[in-house]
Order: sequence, then structure tokens, then C-alpha cells
Amino acid sequence: MPRPKKLTAPPVPSPEYQPAPPGQVSVDEIVQDIATAIIEKRLPPGTWLREQALGRVYQVSRTKIRAALLTLSKDKLIEMIPDKGAFVSQPGIEEARELFCVRRVLESEVVRLFVAGAREPEYQRLEQHVEFERAALRAGRTNGTVREQLLGDFHIVLAELAGNRILAEMVREMVARSSLIAMHYHSSNDPQCSSDEHEALLRLCRQGHPEEAVAHMAAHLQRIEASLQLGQPRPARQLDLVKSLLS
Repeated sequence: MPRPKKLTAPPVPSPEYQPAPPGQVSVDEIVQDIATAIIEKRLPPGTWLREQALGRVYQVSRTKIRAALLTLSKDKLIEMIPDKGAFVSQPGIEEARELFCVRRVLESEVVRLFVAGAREPEYQRLEQHVEFERAALRAGRTNGTVREQLLGDFHIVLAELAGNRILAEMVREMVARSSLIAMHYHSSNDPQCSSDEHEALLRLCRQGHPEEAVAHMAAHLQRIEASLQLGQPRPARQLDLVKSLLS
């Protein structure tokens, strides 16, 4: 799964895409850009990722586009349908439930590892991240571009600071797929509540209560899952693929 950018300053919405000279955009850059557009809800579930249109956006051959789409399909962000093309994934209800079950298991271990090894710089980095969340919410920048990336990135950064690279990669993939699920099933998650829960989790970690922190993380993820309107997926809609990627 492509790595989201690490936060070193308050994030701002992604600038308009500026294409590189023809043929110079790498497959990894295309993967990152499309994945970001999905996570930021600019490409909703069911969107048809037409190779010809993508080739025009990135000014590369269809060979590169196909390689990027294959990578995204391995990360479960898109689905390749024979004789039809590539589409942004539309996760099923059972998949959504299973994913959050896996997240609770993985992120419980993340919390234990973090409490066992974290020092002041690690706590300061996560506390700064919570401040970024609060600043974005106070400014009213609560669209998908800022809100979803900030709230999801908290879990990714926590996993990275826990010190297990493989575990962090798995959490990164789960967070990206969770964003897709939230869009598909009309999540009513309150971003302010999520930010408050992130702050409370850090407080428990600082106090040296790993099992209480684990229970808090599990409850946090359970609440997010409960905010999904499972059984009421958002219907696929037609949109301008090029315009969505350039926005």
C-alpha cells in the first residue's frame, strides 16, 4: 500500500495535480495519486478508471497505467473485471465487518508495543497530530480531503511509532480500505469525537495503562464501525474521472 505523507506541519488540501513531462511519471507516483484520490473521496466506489483517460491525465503509456491499476487491485482499493475494466472497489457488508475485526486485533497490538517502547518524542509527535486535527476542525475544514486523512493518519503514525514495520504496513492498508468502506456505507462518524478519543488514548498510554489503552482503542474502532449504515451502500454514480483527479 503506498505510504501517506508523514505530517511535519499542519496539512492543507492537496494542490491541483501538475503533470510531469510526458512519460516521466512513475508507476508508484500514479499509484500514490489514485490511492490518495480514493481516500480523499474524490473517486467514490464504483468509479470506472478508464485507461485512456488516466493516460491523458498522467501523460504516460497504457502499459504504465495497467501496472499502476494492478498494484491498486492487489491493495484491494480497485477491482479488475475481465472484459469491463478497472473500478474503485465496492466492499461488501461482510468484508466491512471482517476488516474492522482485523483492525481491532492489529491495533490492540500496536497500542501494547507503543506503550512498551514510546518515549517523549513519540508522544509529542502524536500530540502534535491531535493538535492538527483540532486546528482543522476549528477552521471548518472538515471535508473528506482533510478530515479523513488526518483521522486515519493518526492510526498509521501510531503504528509506525510502535516500531514494527510489517504491522505498520498492514495498518496502513486497513486504514485506506476503511476510508473506502466509510464512503460506501454513509459513515456518520463524528470527527470531533474521533479526535477526542485519540487524545484520551494518548493520555492512557502516558499513564502506563496498556490494557486500558487497548480497550479504549477497541471501543474507538467499534464506534466507528457502528457509524456505518451497513446494508445501505451508496449507489455508484457517473462522474468526470479526469476532473476528479485534477481537483
